[in-house]
Amino acid sequence: MTLHLLKLCVGAGSIEDLQAWIDFRAEERRARGEAPEQCHTTRMVPTRRDELLDGGSLYWVIKGSIQVRQRLIDIRPFTDAAGIKRCDLVLEPVLYPTRPHPRRPFQGWRYLKAEDAPADLTRLDGAGDIPDAMRRELVELCLI
Repeated sequence: MTLHLLKLCVGAGSIEDLQAWIDFRAEERRARGEAPEQCHTTRMVPTRRDELLDGGSLYWVIKGSIQVRQRLIDIRPFTDAAGIKRCDLVLEPVLYPTRPHPRRPFQGWRYLKAEDAPADLTRLDGAGDIPDAMRRELVELCLI
């Protein structure tokens, strides 16, 4: 059974900001001669690994609403140099905009059941190619 993660996207004000960060980090890794995989490091290790890797995604909360997701590729627990257990969430570097869904702030990550996850935006929705700022305004007006 598929399960997802939900996390605040700190530092990004839009989907475009998140994409720019992903591109920047991939270029840094290439310049160092490393594989350009995208990892997000978190302190807590998810215990429901098998369910998350069975088609799960990381849903990002940007500016108070779930706006985009990335597919989870792997979950790699490790211990850092200070002896603290951490976890790398390996993500597909492709962003899938979702129907905006409001979320209050929280710390860390949360599990998100598949039936509670917002649907992806598609071109058929008429909202897939709308600039992020315009999408937020349309959501606030309850038009999408």
